Amino acid sequence: MRIEEHGDVRVQYLDHDGPVISSSADASDLIGNAWAQDAGVVAVPVGRLDPEFFRLSSLVAGEFLQKAVNYHVQIAVIGDITEYVERSDALRDFVYESNRGDHAWFLPDEAALAARLAASPRR
Repeated sequence: MRIEEHGDVRVQYLDHDGPVISSSADASDLIGNAWAQDAGVVAVPVGRLDPEFFRLSSLVAGEFLQKAVNYHVQIAVIGDITEYVERSDALRDFVYESNRGDHAWFLPDEAALAARLAASPRR
């Protein structure tokens, strides 16, 4: 894990290697760690998410992202999710709507996250 400052936003970047985030307890640990690091954004590599996260009917994504919203931590999923989006119109719509807001973003790489943060209004 590493921490970087992007303007006035502190971003916690999770390592690509590490435990898969697959439960509400995992989400709580992740958000608690973000709070401990005073991070407003957590960048999560796609590979760290249980594939069930991308099957919306499993509720994994909803529970995880709702917990992040409740604790005022933004989540940025970093990486290629094309294979998941191609299989689910609901997920495609969810990603589209998420990317229009400020709580969760699905971005191809860290450079896209940095650009998005630079373009966002100050928090």
